[in-house]
Amino acid sequence: MRLTTWVVLVATLLLWSGNWIVARAVRNDISPGVATVGRLAIVLAILLPFAWRGLREKLPQLGRREWLVLGALGLAGGGPHLGLQWLGLHYTTAASGILYLSTTPIFILLMTAALGERIDARRSFGVAISFAGIFLIATHGHPETLSFNRGDVMALMSMAMWAGYTVLLRVRRDSLEVIELLCTVCVFGALFMTPWLAWETASGANARLGADGVLAVLYSAIGSLLLAYAGWSYVVSRLGPARAGVTLHLMPAFGILLSIVFLGEYPRWFHFAGIALILAGIALSSLRR
Repeated sequence: MRLTTWVVLVATLLLWSGNWIVARAVRNDISPGVATVGRLAIVLAILLPFAWRGLREKLPQLGRREWLVLGALGLAGGGPHLGLQWLGLHYTTAASGILYLSTTPIFILLMTAALGERIDARRSFGVAISFAGIFLIATHGHPETLSFNRGDVMALMSMAMWAGYTVLLRVRRDSLEVIELLCTVCVFGALFMTPWLAWETASGANARLGADGVLAVLYSAIGSLLLAYAGWSYVVSRLGPARAGVTLHLMPAFGILLSIVFLGEYPRWFHFAGIALILAGIALSSLRR
């Protein structure tokens, strides 16, 4: 069981790393809103026939609290989170976006504190060190300017939302199976994306679907959304959100290599300095006394 968990974890991280590369590569071929809703629709088309009977029996039995948690999961992990990730890569490199994946454990720590977990002085210092690394990357090595790349800010917001999704998985009390949960999250995510699509339509964003855009949406739907979300739910249920969240810092290593090979985007000095600070802060805030 333990070996299976770690195999699923590595496969999940590889699928997610590849999604950042794909999103950066097709940024001019499809709008973020269309890409996000498109992959949600594909996942629903694949899973809903298998989940429909269970959803029909279980959803009417859910209480107000369960519906609120499911709605929050759809907001944090189903729609805007994905849209922000794709939109941010219009303005920043895949290397920068991927490095922010390592900030998720810090956001998880801060959010679990709201659920009663104590953050002592050592953990607080670790959080501060990590945010210094975030600051260095977001300003592209010029912290004195206090000028942030908007793509980096969007990527950070996406990671904060994903941390919320991970923590919410721990507090859910519904009886939905993984497939049923994914369908529910996708439906809520699509609903939350409605204003985004309306804005893209009004602003004349690129809504056409070329061959590259279709392939990117298929990869994102089947690889990084369907398979990876199912894998992440499995891993979190076995390891817990804190332990699972710490492993996300493996993704930058995969992602940086993929961005060099497929995009020709090489990391710069502030990427290395920033990720070193982020990981140092994570280590300090995660180590036991």
